[in-house]
Amino acid sequence: MRRCVIIAGGEYSPIGQPPAGDFILACDRGFGYARREGIVPDLILGDFDSWRGELPAGVPVLRYPAEKDDTDTMLAVRWAGENGFDAVRLLCAFGGRLDHLLSNVQTLQYAATLGMDAEAEDENTLLRVLRPGAHRVAYRAGYSLSLLALTDTVEALTVRGAKYETAGVTLRRPTTLGQSNAFVTDVELSFTRGVLALICCRLED
Repeated sequence: MRRCVIIAGGEYSPIGQPPAGDFILACDRGFGYARREGIVPDLILGDFDSWRGELPAGVPVLRYPAEKDDTDTMLAVRWAGENGFDAVRLLCAFGGRLDHLLSNVQTLQYAATLGMDAEAEDENTLLRVLRPGAHRVAYRAGYSLSLLALTDTVEALTVRGAKYETAGVTLRRPTTLGQSNAFVTDVELSFTRGVLALICCRLED
């Protein structure tokens, strides 16, 4: 699986060293976050309205006008889709402005419609956008587990390994039915139609 790790320009969260083989794409301010942790990206992209410092020699740069239809993060996901990546992972994509956060959720949903595995993560939150099929989520001690429909319906949803299990239910939007479940063991879930947001949040001590 070819994975594109996109360092976005949301609120900073520690990145760590990405696994070998991941392609690192820094978006605008995201380059500052990468440089802060000593990461040299494979590609830098953006309109550079939030990063005006120097860029490293030898790293390809894609520049876009400030007045454009897509956010820098959406442009990065489009680029990943056009270049044959199977998965995208957004870092530094949470926090900050609410409109930017919701835009990043929709960007992940767009990635899923392209057939890519799509997720975003920081030190407190994991968001995965899931397509129909079977999925496994490793047990996370001290985290909640929420499932929210991103389409009008998520059909035949079955959940095993959580405190509240389901078998073949239809999860509808808008609803809060899937909010704040809990891990018992590794969670296995499946559904046949729709797009589902899986959100794991660190609980306060």
